[in-house]
Amino acid sequence: MDVLVTGACGYIGSALIPLLRADDRVDDVVVFDDLSSGSPRALLGTLGDGLAFRRGDVREYGDVESAMRGVDRVIHLAAITGASSTHERRDETFAINYDGTENVLTAAGKLGVDHVVFASSCNVYGRATSTDIDETVDPDPINPYAETKLQSETLLQEYCEEFDMTGTALRMATNFGHSPGIRFNLVVNYFVFRALTDRPLTVYGDGSNWRPFIHVRDAARAYAEAACDPDSWDEPVYNVGSMESNYRISEIADIVADEVAPVDVTYLEDEHPGPSYHVNFDRLSGTGFEPSWTLREGVRDLEEKFTTNA
Repeated sequence: MDVLVTGACGYIGSALIPLLRADDRVDDVVVFDDLSSGSPRALLGTLGDGLAFRRGDVREYGDVESAMRGVDRVIHLAAITGASSTHERRDETFAINYDGTENVLTAAGKLGVDHVVFASSCNVYGRATSTDIDETVDPDPINPYAETKLQSETLLQEYCEEFDMTGTALRMATNFGHSPGIRFNLVVNYFVFRALTDRPLTVYGDGSNWRPFIHVRDAARAYAEAACDPDSWDEPVYNVGSMESNYRISEIADIVADEVAPVDVTYLEDEHPGPSYHVNFDRLSGTGFEPSWTLREGVRDLEEKFTTNA
């Protein structure tokens, strides 16, 4: 099969492209990115026969359709990320995350794509009081990023019904760990960097808010499997992570301080603590997929990358 990956030069994409290139089920990979936040460094070691790069903007339908011609599967990663920052970028967030998704789905329907995998997020659950939230719980998005992800999930199912294609949305846990396109506006990665540079870790609120985590390389594996084996990923939406990966933010700070350096942890209880959701991943087990990285392993690996580049 031939696979198109939008936003492929970003954090997850930089881990995903090598997986697809090495997968015997995949013939050609089309990388689609506008390089506004991603970088060509994400493609180091992957260029050559079987990979095509198309620079374009998901807000421009013509760019999307041109890149999608001839592919069988689409993994749609392109989006504005950094949920808390989207309050100040609401219009741009909707234009890229929602309108861009509509362009991707319109082109997929028109061109006869078999299957679309959409990058959603557990962030759609908002500030949940219950624990072990599964896919049957009504989401409660509290920022434009989560709003666009949830609305795009609905759009995906509407287009699948209209155009007789299949699709699934992966509500991904919060990513962490090293990849060529690593981001540092994510709590684990940022805490590791601060600890390595002898700066205190700042926790907003009292640190009691829950968040599930998944290593970026496990996230990339999930997208690859969902695209290459859609029969095993036949539900409209999956939470992607593991039960053991649910942590309070205060616990993350303690783990980083323990594994990296004994830095101080400061709490700004007057500041907004952000979303809180403790997530259940039982549905995911039905696909046969299991994350392989623990949080502590990812923290130690990231420290090693910073200090020895090993």
